[in-house]
Amino acid sequence: MAEVLSQNEIDALLQALSSGEVDVQEIKEVESSKKVKKYDFMNPQKIAKDQLRTLEIIHENFGRLFQTFLSGYLRAPIKISILTVDQFAYSEFSNAVSNPAFLSIIDFTPLNGQILMDISTNVVYSMIDRLLGGDGTKEQEVRTFTEIELTLLKGMIDKSMTLFKEAWSNVIDLKPKLDKIEVNPQFAQIVPHNETIALITMNLEVGSVEGMINICIPYLVIEPILDKLSTRFWFSTTQKELSENELLIIKKRMLDAKIPVKVELGSTYVRVKDILNLQEGDVIRLDTNTEEKAKVRIGSNIKFLGNVGVTKKKMAIKITNVAKDGDD
Repeated sequence: MAEVLSQNEIDALLQALSSGEVDVQEIKEVESSKKVKKYDFMNPQKIAKDQLRTLEIIHENFGRLFQTFLSGYLRAPIKISILTVDQFAYSEFSNAVSNPAFLSIIDFTPLNGQILMDISTNVVYSMIDRLLGGDGTKEQEVRTFTEIELTLLKGMIDKSMTLFKEAWSNVIDLKPKLDKIEVNPQFAQIVPHNETIALITMNLEVGSVEGMINICIPYLVIEPILDKLSTRFWFSTTQKELSENELLIIKKRMLDAKIPVKVELGSTYVRVKDILNLQEGDVIRLDTNTEEKAKVRIGSNIKFLGNVGVTKKKMAIKITNVAKDGDD
C-alpha cells in the first residue's frame, strides 16, 4: 500500500515543485523504475498459493465432517467454517498459543512427522461441560485440565481420526493416529522454530460458545506429496477400469437388490365425506374397465402390463407386455 502523506508534507512537496527544487520528470522516472520486493529469509515461502488452495479444499471437507461428528458426540449445534489458510514460521504459531492450551499431536502415517491441532480452551471447557451432562453455556475461569477431563477429550479426538483419513483420501491414504495431548505449548515442539508450516484456521461454534481450531501442518510432512497438492490434480477425474471380478460382484449385488413391485388396477377421485360414509358392500368406480390391462410399477415407473387373476387362491398378475417409453 502506498505511503500516505501528511498535509505538511504535501505543502512542502508543492512548494518544492513550484520553486524548481524537485523535477516532475525525476518523480516519474522513480515511479516507473522496477520495484524491489522484500523477501524474508527467516520465513521463506515454500508452499505455492495453488497448494494452499488445495489444503483449504481438504480442510473445508474436514470441517464439514468434524462438524457432523461433534454435533452427534456432544448433542449440541456445531458450526465450523474456514477463516484463513497461510504459511508461517513455526515460532510465530507457537508463540501465539496460550498456556494452558489443548494441543493434539497427530501422527500422519505414512508421511514422516506429526501435525498439531489446537482448539481454543474456552470451547474445550464447553465440550467438557457437555460431556459431563451440562449445557456448556456456563463461563469458566482459565485453569489446567484434570486427568479425567483429558481422558474424556482424548477419547473424543481418538474417534475423530478417521475424519482426517476421509478428508485426505483424494491425495493420500492416511493412517492418522493421536500420539498425545499437550497442555503446555513448550512441550509441543514438533519441528524447529524456523521451519515453515501451513496453518489452517477455522472458526468453531459449540452452541453459544465461539472459538477457533488451528491445524498446523509442517512443510516437511507434506513435502513428499506437494505435487499432488494442486487444484489441477484435485479436480482431474481419472476413470479407473473395473476388473472382471469387480463387475461380477456389482452384477450380483444388483441382481440381489430388492425393489418394490406394485400392480395398479386403476385410480379415481373420492371426496373425503364419501370416504367417511363408506360401508361394507359399497362400490368405488375406477377409471379403467375389465378389458384394460393392469399397470405393473417397478418403484414409481410403469414397466409391464398384464392381466389380473388368481393362482392357488391368491391374487396374481400375468405379464403380457413390456411397457416402452411413450406407451399410455
